[in-house]
Amino acid sequence: MALKTYGAMAVDWENRIDFERLRNERLARAKALLAKSEMGALLCFDMNNVRYLTATHIGTWAQDKISRFALLPQNDEPILWDFGSAARHHQQNCPWLGERSRPGIPLLRGAMSPEMGRAENVAKKIKLELEMRGLLKQPLGIDVVEPPILFALQKEGITIVDGQQLMSDARVIKTQDEISLLNHSAMMVDAAYDELYRAMKPGMSENQAVGLASKVLYDLGSEYVEAVNAISGERCNPHPHVFSDRVLRPGDPVYYDILHSYMGYRTCYYRCFTIGYASHAMIDAYKRCRDYLDASISLIQPGRTTAEIASVWPKAEEFGFPDEEAAFALQFGHGIGLAIWEKPVISRMVSLEHSHEIKPGMVFALETFWPSKDGWSAARIEEEIVVTETGHEVITRFPAEKLMVAGAHYHTVEGPLATTRENEAAPSKHVVKMVEASAKREGVAATD
Repeated sequence: MALKTYGAMAVDWENRIDFERLRNERLARAKALLAKSEMGALLCFDMNNVRYLTATHIGTWAQDKISRFALLPQNDEPILWDFGSAARHHQQNCPWLGERSRPGIPLLRGAMSPEMGRAENVAKKIKLELEMRGLLKQPLGIDVVEPPILFALQKEGITIVDGQQLMSDARVIKTQDEISLLNHSAMMVDAAYDELYRAMKPGMSENQAVGLASKVLYDLGSEYVEAVNAISGERCNPHPHVFSDRVLRPGDPVYYDILHSYMGYRTCYYRCFTIGYASHAMIDAYKRCRDYLDASISLIQPGRTTAEIASVWPKAEEFGFPDEEAAFALQFGHGIGLAIWEKPVISRMVSLEHSHEIKPGMVFALETFWPSKDGWSAARIEEEIVVTETGHEVITRFPAEKLMVAGAHYHTVEGPLATTRENEAAPSKHVVKMVEASAKREGVAATD
């Protein structure tokens, strides 16, 4: 095993995750790409990009607020504007920022109305920093932005260009410490699945499973359980992507996607089970789903392309969808890091015509889906893979090579109940003869 799994603590007796190296190497990647670009500076509101540049974090409640922003000028260090108390905390506890941590409040997703002037305030702050460095006439790259701030920046004479691709390109190759954090994050989900497997039984609801998985993750140090998609029974096909209060029943298929972060680094990690026993249709669907996944994993090595990976997956029409857009994200690959979806994206919808080379240091998830022939059950599996110099390493370790049966504790007078069986068994030969005999004896038959 090439990748190590460390404990969560820092120790004096071995080298573990080096957070200073993590901060420096991430920022260096962004600076190098900025230096090659047309941009004079890069302005980021996406909290994942802000964290990548500044190594700051104020809680995942802020993830969707667009309420923090960072400016990275050419040949300079990043400047962060944050909630005032958080800015002071950074000044005191983040020496890599110091006085470059400043209070600044934008629009709070429109909660600040236009007459309050917050958009203009942000624009003036940015203009001042660009003027001081002689960068005002150069394009300013932005990742995401509220329209009033965009308009205010343009009113100040600043040319705006797309900066989102630069940050996506910076983040596509992971550093040594990013890979260690992603591996640690996956380890935590391994544990959550083990607890789920032991707990699942008829009567347990999807939302109870979500609560159990969330508790395991938070107990292990997760900073953010973004979602536990729990999908069971007839909800499996089509895939709704959200859990409910449905209760598990004997013979049910159930699959989960666990998305959480440790030190900002995410997981996207599906596993599929049945409760008590599995039908032949479900077993067949799982095998088909696993075969497609294994075929794509076998192609992961430097020099291969996303087109080669996508090409082994079935066309949308083969599993009941009219086109690739309608089937998007069911046979799917995506980079994973500070965000759930990063480069490279792998899909028949885009990858066959717009291919990207697989490179060492990429980390991505591959996920497949297959509906069973019964029309309502389905299989869903996902693995996370690190691209190494010579091949790849799978970092999602909860067993998934064959369909797992949870809660299999039923016994009959003849011994344990088979874990492969149908919800409605075919009549035995004895029953068939009994029916035939009664029909003949009573002279009953269909009359219309």
